[in-house]
Amino acid sequence: MVTYMRIISGSCKGRRLKSVPGKSTRPTTDKMKETIFNWIGPYFSGGSCLDLYAGSGGVGLEALSRGMDFVIFVDNNKQAIHTVKTNVSMCGLEEKCEIYNNDSDRALKAIVKRKLQFDLIFLDPPYKRQKLKSLLEMIEKNSLVKESGCIICEHDPEVMLPGAIGELERIKSISYGMSSLSMYIHEKKEGEQNDEHRGMPGQL
Repeated sequence: MVTYMRIISGSCKGRRLKSVPGKSTRPTTDKMKETIFNWIGPYFSGGSCLDLYAGSGGVGLEALSRGMDFVIFVDNNKQAIHTVKTNVSMCGLEEKCEIYNNDSDRALKAIVKRKLQFDLIFLDPPYKRQKLKSLLEMIEKNSLVKESGCIICEHDPEVMLPGAIGELERIKSISYGMSSLSMYIHEKKEGEQNDEHRGMPGQL
Protein backbone atom coordinates (compact mmCIF):
# COMPACT_ATOMS: atom_id res chain seq x y z
CA MET A 1 0.00 0.00 0.00
CA VAL A 2 1.31 3.46 -0.94
CA THR A 3 1.39 5.94 1.93
CA TYR A 4 1.75 9.68 1.66
CA MET A 5 3.80 12.39 3.34
CA ARG A 6 3.58 16.12 2.87
CA ILE A 7 5.69 19.20 2.29
CA ILE A 8 5.60 21.25 5.47
CA SER A 9 6.26 24.80 4.30
CA GLY A 10 7.13 27.07 1.38
CA SER A 11 5.81 27.31 -2.16
CA CYS A 12 4.60 23.68 -2.18
CA LYS A 13 3.23 23.69 1.39
CA GLY A 14 0.71 20.92 2.00
CA ARG A 15 1.56 19.02 -1.20
CA ARG A 16 1.24 15.28 -0.64
CA LEU A 17 4.19 13.07 -1.55
CA LYS A 18 4.28 9.35 -2.17
CA SER A 19 6.51 7.19 0.01
CA VAL A 20 8.68 4.41 -1.36
CA PRO A 21 6.80 1.06 -1.31
CA GLY A 22 8.08 -1.62 1.06
CA LYS A 23 10.41 -1.38 4.04
CA SER A 24 13.73 -0.79 2.27
CA THR A 25 13.70 2.96 2.94
CA ARG A 26 13.05 4.95 6.10
CA PRO A 27 11.21 8.24 5.54
CA THR A 28 12.35 11.30 7.48
CA THR A 29 9.51 12.26 9.83
CA ASP A 30 7.83 15.67 9.79
CA LYS A 31 9.28 16.37 13.24
CA MET A 32 12.79 15.70 12.00
CA LYS A 33 12.25 17.80 8.88
CA GLU A 34 11.02 20.67 11.04
CA THR A 35 14.19 20.39 13.14
CA ILE A 36 16.43 20.28 10.08
CA PHE A 37 14.95 23.39 8.52
CA ASN A 38 14.80 25.28 11.79
CA TRP A 39 18.55 24.63 12.03
CA ILE A 40 19.45 25.68 8.50
CA GLY A 41 16.66 27.98 7.26
CA PRO A 42 13.87 27.95 7.58
CA TYR A 43 13.85 29.55 4.10
CA PHE A 44 16.52 30.15 1.45
CA SER A 45 17.35 32.71 -1.20
CA GLY A 46 18.53 30.23 -3.81
CA GLY A 47 21.33 27.72 -3.47
CA SER A 48 22.14 24.14 -4.43
CA CYS A 49 21.52 20.91 -2.57
CA LEU A 50 22.59 17.25 -2.78
CA ASP A 51 20.16 14.64 -1.42
CA LEU A 52 22.47 11.61 -1.57
CA TYR A 53 20.17 8.90 -0.18
CA ALA A 54 17.00 10.46 -1.51
CA GLY A 55 14.38 7.81 -0.70
CA SER A 56 11.11 9.50 -1.64
CA GLY A 57 12.86 12.84 -2.20
CA GLY A 58 10.90 14.48 0.62
CA VAL A 59 13.83 16.33 2.21
CA GLY A 60 15.23 17.67 -1.04
CA LEU A 61 11.77 18.74 -2.18
CA GLU A 62 11.25 20.49 1.15
CA ALA A 63 14.46 22.43 0.45
CA LEU A 64 13.19 23.42 -3.01
CA SER A 65 9.83 24.45 -1.57
CA ARG A 66 11.65 26.68 0.93
CA GLY A 67 13.71 28.49 -1.69
CA MET A 68 16.65 26.35 -2.85
CA ASP A 69 16.88 26.56 -6.62
CA PHE A 70 18.63 23.28 -7.53
CA VAL A 71 18.74 19.74 -6.08
CA ILE A 72 20.51 16.58 -7.20
CA PHE A 73 18.70 13.45 -5.97
CA VAL A 74 20.64 10.16 -5.80
CA ASP A 75 19.51 6.71 -4.70
CA ASN A 76 20.56 3.17 -5.66
CA ASN A 77 17.02 1.81 -5.19
CA LYS A 78 15.04 1.83 -8.46
CA GLN A 79 11.72 2.04 -6.62
CA ALA A 80 13.00 5.06 -4.74
CA ILE A 81 14.08 6.76 -7.98
CA HIS A 82 10.65 6.13 -9.50
CA THR A 83 9.06 7.65 -6.39
CA VAL A 84 11.35 10.70 -6.50
CA LYS A 85 10.45 11.29 -10.16
CA THR A 86 6.74 11.00 -9.35
CA ASN A 87 7.00 13.42 -6.41
CA VAL A 88 9.08 15.94 -8.36
CA SER A 89 6.49 15.84 -11.16
CA MET A 90 3.58 16.28 -8.72
CA CYS A 91 5.33 19.40 -7.38
CA GLY A 92 6.09 20.74 -10.86
CA LEU A 93 9.79 21.08 -10.05
CA GLU A 94 11.37 19.05 -12.86
CA GLU A 95 13.47 21.97 -14.15
CA LYS A 96 15.13 22.38 -10.73
CA CYS A 97 16.21 18.76 -10.30
CA GLU A 98 18.60 16.10 -11.51
CA ILE A 99 17.71 12.52 -10.50
CA TYR A 100 20.13 9.59 -10.65
CA ASN A 101 19.93 5.87 -9.90
CA ASN A 102 23.44 5.35 -8.54
CA ASP A 103 25.30 4.35 -5.39
CA SER A 104 26.78 7.01 -3.14
CA ASP A 105 30.46 6.39 -3.87
CA ARG A 106 30.06 6.51 -7.66
CA ALA A 107 27.79 9.53 -7.40
CA LEU A 108 30.31 11.46 -5.30
CA LYS A 109 33.14 10.57 -7.70
CA ALA A 110 31.04 11.88 -10.61
CA ILE A 111 30.25 15.05 -8.65
CA VAL A 112 33.97 15.57 -8.03
CA LYS A 113 34.65 15.23 -11.79
CA ARG A 114 31.95 17.82 -12.51
CA LYS A 115 33.56 20.17 -9.96
CA LEU A 116 30.24 20.75 -8.21
CA GLN A 117 29.82 22.34 -4.81
CA PHE A 118 26.68 22.54 -2.68
CA ASP A 119 25.24 24.85 -0.07
CA LEU A 120 23.48 21.92 1.57
CA ILE A 121 24.05 18.15 1.60
CA PHE A 122 21.71 15.56 3.15
CA LEU A 123 23.15 12.18 4.16
CA ASP A 124 20.77 9.47 5.32
CA PRO A 125 22.39 6.11 4.53
CA PRO A 126 20.78 2.82 5.60
CA TYR A 127 21.40 2.27 9.30
CA LYS A 128 22.46 -1.36 8.86
CA ARG A 129 25.46 -0.37 6.69
CA GLN A 130 26.19 3.03 8.10
CA LYS A 131 29.25 4.71 6.57
CA LEU A 132 28.81 8.36 7.38
CA LYS A 133 32.40 9.01 8.48
CA SER A 134 33.88 7.91 5.15
CA LEU A 135 31.27 9.94 3.25
CA LEU A 136 32.06 13.04 5.31
CA GLU A 137 35.77 12.51 4.72
CA MET A 138 35.26 12.28 0.96
CA ILE A 139 33.05 15.38 0.93
CA GLU A 140 35.59 17.35 2.97
CA LYS A 141 38.62 16.13 1.00
CA ASN A 142 37.06 17.20 -2.30
CA SER A 143 35.50 20.46 -1.03
CA LEU A 144 31.99 19.46 -2.11
CA VAL A 145 30.29 21.78 0.38
CA LYS A 146 30.70 25.54 -0.07
CA GLU A 147 32.09 27.95 2.45
CA SER A 148 29.50 28.33 5.23
CA GLY A 149 27.54 25.45 3.70
CA CYS A 150 26.28 22.59 5.83
CA ILE A 151 25.76 18.84 5.91
CA ILE A 152 22.85 17.19 7.69
CA CYS A 153 23.30 13.54 8.71
CA GLU A 154 20.46 11.29 9.84
CA HIS A 155 21.76 8.24 11.67
CA ASP A 156 21.31 5.62 14.36
CA PRO A 157 21.78 7.16 17.84
CA GLU A 158 24.48 4.54 18.49
CA VAL A 159 26.60 5.89 15.63
CA MET A 160 29.29 8.13 17.14
CA LEU A 161 30.37 10.81 14.69
CA PRO A 162 33.56 12.88 15.18
CA GLY A 163 33.37 16.46 16.35
CA ALA A 164 35.38 17.62 13.34
CA ILE A 165 36.64 16.23 10.03
CA GLY A 166 39.14 18.60 8.44
CA GLU A 167 37.28 21.85 7.90
CA LEU A 168 33.90 20.30 8.76
CA GLU A 169 32.76 20.98 12.32
CA ARG A 170 29.83 19.25 14.01
CA ILE A 171 27.85 22.04 15.69
CA LYS A 172 24.49 20.45 16.50
CA SER A 173 23.03 17.05 17.25
CA ILE A 174 19.73 15.73 18.57
CA SER A 175 17.98 12.37 18.93
CA TYR A 176 14.35 11.41 18.36
CA GLY A 177 13.72 7.83 19.46
CA MET A 178 15.49 5.51 17.03
CA SER A 179 16.99 8.31 14.90
CA SER A 180 19.48 11.12 15.41
CA LEU A 181 20.44 14.23 13.46
CA SER A 182 23.90 15.79 13.31
CA MET A 183 24.82 19.03 11.56
CA TYR A 184 28.26 19.89 10.18
CA ILE A 185 29.30 23.26 8.79
CA HIS A 186 32.24 24.10 6.56
CA GLU A 187 34.45 26.79 8.03
CA LYS A 188 36.73 28.47 5.50
CA LYS A 189 40.38 28.63 6.53
CA GLU A 190 42.32 31.84 6.04
CA GLY A 191 43.66 32.08 2.50
CA GLU A 192 41.32 29.41 1.08
CA GLN A 193 39.90 30.05 -2.38
CA ASN A 194 36.12 29.86 -2.78
CA ASP A 195 34.65 28.31 -5.95
CA GLU A 196 31.07 29.07 -6.91
CA HIS A 197 30.14 26.08 -9.08
CA ARG A 198 26.47 25.22 -9.28
CA GLY A 199 25.30 22.56 -11.66
CA MET A 200 27.80 22.24 -14.51
CA PRO A 201 26.53 19.99 -17.34
CA GLY A 202 27.23 16.30 -16.92
CA GLN A 203 25.93 13.00 -15.68
CA LEU A 204 26.29 10.98 -12.50
